[in-house]
Amino acid sequence: MMEFFYTILYQPLYNLLILIYNLLPGWDVGFAIIALTILIKGLLWPLTSKSLKGQKALQEIQPKIEALKEECADDKEKLAKKMMELYSAEKVNPLSSCLPMLVQLPILITLYRVLMGGLNDNPAEHLYGFVENPEVINQMFLGFLDLSEPSIYLALIAGAFQFAQTKMLSARRPPKKLRKKKGAKDEDMLASMNKNMLYFMPVITVVIGASLPGGLTLYWSAVNLISVVQQLVIFRKNKKEKNEKSKESTKKEKE
Repeated sequence: MMEFFYTILYQPLYNLLILIYNLLPGWDVGFAIIALTILIKGLLWPLTSKSLKGQKALQEIQPKIEALKEECADDKEKLAKKMMELYSAEKVNPLSSCLPMLVQLPILITLYRVLMGGLNDNPAEHLYGFVENPEVINQMFLGFLDLSEPSIYLALIAGAFQFAQTKMLSARRPPKKLRKKKGAKDEDMLASMNKNMLYFMPVITVVIGASLPGGLTLYWSAVNLISVVQQLVIFRKNKKEKNEKSKESTKKEKE
């Protein structure tokens, strides 16, 4: 299993990182890490897009879900049937936000392992024949940040981007007049949990990031920043598509 992991994931990603490092002027491994992160996130864009659309779609139909919970509070079988009908009518797959992330996870974990130990290894041990061996990897980023050592500055940057990313995905609390209803209790609890995560995740990011080598924290920062950009693009595109559909629907009704 470990040999399969090494051959299929670890070695290709390591060679890609060194290849980028060799091609970039200045021999700056920090820019190589950022470039590799952008490339990987770009390749995973379709999966990320599907996952984010699934999360947003589930949030948007949450009021309808809560209404069904209130309507079928005493009949679990009826509730399950109604929920499936709702998902079908709204064309929402409750698993669509999870499955793409499961596919991405092995790749992201491998990239983490590459940055965690690979930069300190002898490059020749992992390189393909066509990739030039740099012999020694310069771990100074921008000429003054040693990526082999922890960096509180990079940890704070990673935490800030984590906050922005989590905030964009946070579910809103239901209106006060609806909180009194039994069906809104779960939604209210979900929104409260999301609010706690909004602050908890950035703090954890900073604490952990400040103890990791700077190369990993730089990677973490780049991942969070790219995720924020992806969410902005995808959510704006979804909003535009919905507005266009709404206009078309209104136009047909007038006709």
